[in-house]
Amino acid sequence: MEEKITQQQINNVLWQAADTFRGKIDSSTYKDYILTMLFIKYLSDTYKAHLEEYTKRYDGDERRIERALSRERFVLDEQSTFDYLYSKRNDSEIGEIINKALERIENENTGKLRGVFRNIDFNSESILGKAKERNAILRSLLDDFNNLSLRPSQIGNEDVVGNAYQYMIGQFASDAGKKGGEFYTPAEVSELLARLVRPQENDRIYDPTCGSGSLLIKVAKQVPSRKVAIYGQERNGATHSLALMNMYLHGIDDAKIEWGDTLANPLHLEDEKLMKFQAIVANPPFSLDKWAMGFAGEGTNDKKFKMEASLDPFQRFDWGVPPSSKGDYAFVQHMLYSLSEDGRMATIVPHGVLYRGSSEGKIRQQIIEMNLLDAIIGLPEGLFFGTGIPACIMVLKKDRKSKDVLFIDASSEGNYERGKNQNKLREQDIKKIVDTYEDKRSEEKYSYVATLEEIKDNDFNLNIPRYVDTYEEEEPVDMDSVKENITSIKQEIEEIEIQMDKYLRDLGL
Repeated sequence: MEEKITQQQINNVLWQAADTFRGKIDSSTYKDYILTMLFIKYLSDTYKAHLEEYTKRYDGDERRIERALSRERFVLDEQSTFDYLYSKRNDSEIGEIINKALERIENENTGKLRGVFRNIDFNSESILGKAKERNAILRSLLDDFNNLSLRPSQIGNEDVVGNAYQYMIGQFASDAGKKGGEFYTPAEVSELLARLVRPQENDRIYDPTCGSGSLLIKVAKQVPSRKVAIYGQERNGATHSLALMNMYLHGIDDAKIEWGDTLANPLHLEDEKLMKFQAIVANPPFSLDKWAMGFAGEGTNDKKFKMEASLDPFQRFDWGVPPSSKGDYAFVQHMLYSLSEDGRMATIVPHGVLYRGSSEGKIRQQIIEMNLLDAIIGLPEGLFFGTGIPACIMVLKKDRKSKDVLFIDASSEGNYERGKNQNKLREQDIKKIVDTYEDKRSEEKYSYVATLEEIKDNDFNLNIPRYVDTYEEEEPVDMDSVKENITSIKQEIEEIEIQMDKYLRDLGL
């Protein structure tokens, strides 16, 4: 019987592979090579196992074997397998050999894998160095993965490969610092967003800035049957590829993840209008500068271009055009216009979204007056990669029955676990937030249900301290005790001075 491969064993091989690159290439770049190689190894080992099974079953009948293999999730030929690449590991053109294998895999699986590898180049001199150094890196990478078996019989039913992929994305994000936040939302925050939108069977779930897709996977996992439709869009090409591979490794073969600028070129459309979704989650880039440049014509000068609502064919900015240097409300409005009539959405935003004035203040007022805002949840500082600033979650809903808005301040000590480099939400912290949200309850120094009138009285300012008072009164000072302490200290000083004089006399000073 074959030995089962554990999660830890896979993780160890991946970290070993990371050591091949450390000190030579930035982790936000080399992650693409390691995670792509993991995907190739998974496809290859699965294909090889099925080939052996059908060869035995059909007694070597090549036509029947080929027909059976063609019905599998993915089809490979011999020159696309990891074993073939490993056999060529000492070839001076190994980078190009890997690139051609990726191209063959895409061509054999165009329905699923078209364009998945287009943003990764294993023969790149600018990233991997000149031929000698590049070949040494790739040879070492193939050696590392050769020690790992991902055959179905050895990984069992557990989603260990998908979990390893997800784990490594998180580790790379931590290592990459600020750049890590561009492709990964911490698992605990993703879990919180997923529970807040409460996806149901047959829902369409959407993330307009999906990064590596981990947040979408968390939401899908909230539905036991996994009978949901997954949609996402990502602007960064390499990250878009990671998202597609992430989906496949988690058994989600029908996710529709598009590549492009969601604001200037949204790609999930129906009848030339924005597609509607029942559940939307997102962690958009904070206060994105020049967010509207995709609407500018060819050759338009950055400084002269001024975004106007009329430039958007989908009319998403009729409530107001956000400032050119802060794209937060551009993403919020895009999501609201993509929300179905019974839809729920939860998005992470910086606190400035809650109180900044000018066009953002007008947009915020419209959202509140149209009764779309359901809750504001303040999060602890230091949760996100590359930034220590605290953020918050806006929960918005269509078809709201009440006009009240819930405010939660989950940022204080005791509501999270403080870490050395990064803070973390524990299960008890997530549960408290979700329970408070679902019960819509006020709790001293933690949450408050505000009426529409109260929000109007605050000029539609949503700054959490206006609604949740977390001020801790200091204990009264016992002045008699303080006076006693001062007297005691004075007495001690006098005694020390007398002793010092004695020492000085003894020394003849």
